[in-house]
Amino acid sequence: MANVAIITARGGSKRIPGKNIKDFLGKPIIAYSIKAAIESGLFDDVMVSTDDDKIAEVALQYGAKVPFRRSELNSNDYATTAAVLTEVIEDYAGEGREFEYACCIYPCAPLVNGEVLKRAYNKLIQSDLTCVIPILSFSYPIWRALKQNEEGDLSMIWPENLNARSQDLPIAYHDAGQFYFFEINKFRETGNYMLGKVGGILLDDMEAQDIDNLSDWRLAELKYQLRTSQNSIAPQQ
Repeated sequence: MANVAIITARGGSKRIPGKNIKDFLGKPIIAYSIKAAIESGLFDDVMVSTDDDKIAEVALQYGAKVPFRRSELNSNDYATTAAVLTEVIEDYAGEGREFEYACCIYPCAPLVNGEVLKRAYNKLIQSDLTCVIPILSFSYPIWRALKQNEEGDLSMIWPENLNARSQDLPIAYHDAGQFYFFEINKFRETGNYMLGKVGGILLDDMEAQDIDNLSDWRLAELKYQLRTSQNSIAPQQ
């Protein structure tokens, strides 16, 4: 089976300038996604889709390919991940290269690793799923969520759960925002990797961190350092 890893990394980040190649504990943050993809051994190509010369240079330095530059249309603030993936898949097809599965890996996912990618891939190919994503459980039941009106008054979104015990409410999950492993033919049919039969790989809180601001960045560094130190002192089997 031919597989491709597509790391989506445009230039021009607004909230954290230069985010995709900003230093993360001694290396550009994108290097961790590239390393995880390469070390998984799953992919015929590990490529970076970018419009930025510096990002392309860093990607090549750490072992990824940059066979195509992202189009201007898919380099603005409104371009969707699905549109970028479609462009890459069709660019490859234009060169006569077809893949069965693709994994979209985000460039700012330093906690992802090859073992998690392999878990996702094995689940995908051993089932009738069309996509597998990493997920986290919400730390507090979302069914007891609050909303606030313009005057600042609070009320429950689902007031029927006012007296419900937390342990009696269903567990809810959210996308960990690291990668999407999907079947390419189904993606071509629907135009969206989430439109199909989607499965999840459950992570714990130490395995993922959404990075939208500098506080998130520091938390990701702390998690990475803690996981690294724990692994270094783990007893030998």
